Amino acid sequence: MHGSMNSGSWESCFRSELSDSMDSENRTIINSHPPRPVIENVEPEIEAGRFPAKRILNDKVNVRADIHADAHDLLAAAVLYRKAGEEEWSESPMTLLVNDRWEGSFVVSQLGLYEFTIEAWIDRFASWKSRLLKKVAAGQEVSQDLLIGAELIRHAADRASREDSLLLQNWAESLSDPRLNLPTKTDLVSNSMFDLLMGRYPDRSASASYDRILTITVDPEIARFSSWYEMFPRSASAEPGKHGTFRDCRKRLPYIAGMGFNVLYLPPIHPIGRTHRKGRNNTLQPDPDAPGSPWAIGSDEGGHTAIHPQLGSMDDFRDLIRKARETGIEVALDLAFQCSPDHPWIKEHPGWFRRRPDGSIQHAENPPKIYEDIVPLDFETDDWKALYKELFGVVMLWIAQGVRVFRVDNPHTKPYSFWEWLIREVKQAHPEVIFLSEAFTRPKVMYRLAKIGFSQSYTYFTWRHTSHELRTYLTELTRPPLAEYFRPNLWPNTPDILPVHLQFGGRPAFQMRLILAATLGSNYGIYGPAFELCENTPIAVGKEEYLDSEKYEIRHWNLQQSGALSPIITRINTIRRENPALQSDRNLRFHEVSNDQLLAYSKHTDDLSNIILTVVNLDADNVQSGFIKLPMEELNITTSRPFQVHDLLSARRYLWSGTSHYVEINPHSMPAHVFRLRRYVRSEKDFDYYL
Repeated sequence: MHGSMNSGSWESCFRSELSDSMDSENRTIINSHPPRPVIENVEPEIEAGRFPAKRILNDKVNVRADIHADAHDLLAAAVLYRKAGEEEWSESPMTLLVNDRWEGSFVVSQLGLYEFTIEAWIDRFASWKSRLLKKVAAGQEVSQDLLIGAELIRHAADRASREDSLLLQNWAESLSDPRLNLPTKTDLVSNSMFDLLMGRYPDRSASASYDRILTITVDPEIARFSSWYEMFPRSASAEPGKHGTFRDCRKRLPYIAGMGFNVLYLPPIHPIGRTHRKGRNNTLQPDPDAPGSPWAIGSDEGGHTAIHPQLGSMDDFRDLIRKARETGIEVALDLAFQCSPDHPWIKEHPGWFRRRPDGSIQHAENPPKIYEDIVPLDFETDDWKALYKELFGVVMLWIAQGVRVFRVDNPHTKPYSFWEWLIREVKQAHPEVIFLSEAFTRPKVMYRLAKIGFSQSYTYFTWRHTSHELRTYLTELTRPPLAEYFRPNLWPNTPDILPVHLQFGGRPAFQMRLILAATLGSNYGIYGPAFELCENTPIAVGKEEYLDSEKYEIRHWNLQQSGALSPIITRINTIRRENPALQSDRNLRFHEVSNDQLLAYSKHTDDLSNIILTVVNLDADNVQSGFIKLPMEELNITTSRPFQVHDLLSARRYLWSGTSHYVEINPHSMPAHVFRLRRYVRSEKDFDYYL
């Protein structure tokens, strides 16, 4: 006996609980029998249903669960699903995989939130049939068993449609008919039509339902597959030293679309404050004409709902969005919920900002970094409801102008509860909107932001260099449970980050990091034109910041510069667009290589019709070679015949055979191979080709 409870106290407790569940007068059980099936270990399920999993429009959602019961009865189960807000459930049958693990699926055909759960029940007919056929095979007497089956069929007939009911009643009579011999009745029971019809009308009166209703957020395709290009509009002018405009950005669209990008991300486009304005290279003593940092939002000309007057008008901005969409590009707007000391909210809502003991407003800082030109909002203000409402209005205003993609600056410095509320409210009205989280912070914080609603997230890819680092990190990001809600967006550089390997690796390093980002991740981005022009000078040795950073000054970029990476960027994006395997992260697999300076990995479609193998030389200086071992059976490639690998970068084709394959990569010509694997096929017309 456990603890201090003796048999008497246990019996007393049991009798008390039983008494509570019975009618005091008639001493009969009030509720129906407890259901026998157990449903547990459901996938996808995020934190016991607290958060939704994520899928893309028209995805098939595979639902798995452990479903079992006592004794030897057979079970049946179904996934119940619906669009959130609907009353009626649709359902899809589940099938037994192995060891009490069941699977079912449904397709999410609308954007927004879906709900699903699971129901399981004893399949009395299937259990009866299984026992009957075993007894027949053993030569045992089954006359009573046949009568039991006939009764089950009659009950099903009571639940059936008129036409099906008549057929079931006839079958029940046949099983009860003493004139029919056992082989005839056995053949009738073995008829597959019998199973189909009985399966339509199961007895679910004692079914078990999963104790939670789980959810799925359904996003547009761009949430899973996107290529981002970041550009400062004020640097878009063709004339050196002249402030760029939205019209200049329009002229840049063919160049960006021509490289294959489908998201154009613009840093903040709002008026910039003058108080404590930063000058060139982040100096506190700016020149009189210094443009300031776009993230120091707000001046006498307006705040988060206004446009910097030198960029153009709201009509110009709407026109840019319209023209971009015509070329297949969505314009992403930076959402930076912070202010300059000159923001109109400072006077209109002084309670939204924290004050220091001397009465001055607390400026932003992340020691040792200090941002004198920015003051953070106080999300713990007593006036938080008005603040939340105002920020929600900011997002809705830009959605009204046509923005459907937001890159959110430093979301980890604002409360989780705020983002969960805001994203939920926005997506209820506009489920097509997506949010990218720029949170270079602790992993658990990044993952929490994804759970509460962010569609994509920046990652640590920028600082993962070695084979071990890349394999470990990308495996973590692309496997459940993380892959159910966290969508990585891989960036080799940003305006804030010039990684050390780009500072010293030259053109090969830029090419290598581009290929890694674009083939490891289905979502990736670059900060250009700094990236395609291989800008690699840091502000100081040991620093990861750009010299002459575009954050603090207007830059003029010569896009026709010799050695620009635009041709290889164009080719990589074309490869991504033409190969569905690269448009998802779920089938990323790393492969064994004899040289740690080589990284080999593949992606494939579920049906293996498209298989992409990428091999990257991680050494930007030296030729590296080695042997790659491929899982041929997993890729459904026979080892008895050669197979073709088509290098999509060089257009060269090779015949490989066996499971181990030699590669040699010179980073100064091209630091990677992107192979499409083509299997040998014998056609019906008796000629050979590679699929």
